[in-house]
Amino acid sequence: MAELPQPQEAAPEPGWIAPELADEFPGLGIFTTTVDAADGRSPEPLRERLRDLSDRVAGQEAILQRQRPIPWAYRVFFRHIGLDPDTTRTPPEELMLARIQGGRLRSSGRVADALAIAVAESGVAVLAFDADRLAGRLGLRTAADGERFAGRTTPLAPGTIVIADEERPVAILFRAVAEGVEVGRGSSRTTLAAIRVKGVPDVAIEEALWLAASAMLA
Repeated sequence: MAELPQPQEAAPEPGWIAPELADEFPGLGIFTTTVDAADGRSPEPLRERLRDLSDRVAGQEAILQRQRPIPWAYRVFFRHIGLDPDTTRTPPEELMLARIQGGRLRSSGRVADALAIAVAESGVAVLAFDADRLAGRLGLRTAADGERFAGRTTPLAPGTIVIADEERPVAILFRAVAEGVEVGRGSSRTTLAAIRVKGVPDVAIEEALWLAASAMLA
């Protein structure tokens, strides 16, 4: 298996969290790191890493995935925020389902492949944004009354947990990324964001971001 390059060591930057969310969901947090890389066709070392991962996460591993501590922590959190994890899959379970249904993890570009590797190896939920389209640090809060989400015509339901920058929501937590902040062909830098919930250790967050950054720089 080809070795992926190692990014420069940098501690994940903790994002902000609204006080009411921090009180209601102890352990909830968001951590980011930014790399000088964007989307495009995955280079061969990254595609090889994905093929190797597909071979290792076969059917039995996929079945056992939800029982492991980190994926289980996301299942518990999903229930706490009103999501049925058997209908709206947690990120690690969604990835394993794609492996089972597709027969293997298929390369879908540098960003998608990097996120797949990070999620599969660490169990942590990781997503990506165009760093140059974000305004300041990312954080977690609930949607304001009447607040809209880019790409949707109706306002967000009050109480919806969103990932936001200093100006507007950029993602609905665990469900959708807003239009205009996705990493595209015109992007030059990518901000990787890992979501921590109660039961997910900080070392797993660090590993997830390191894995994603390494893959992005392949």
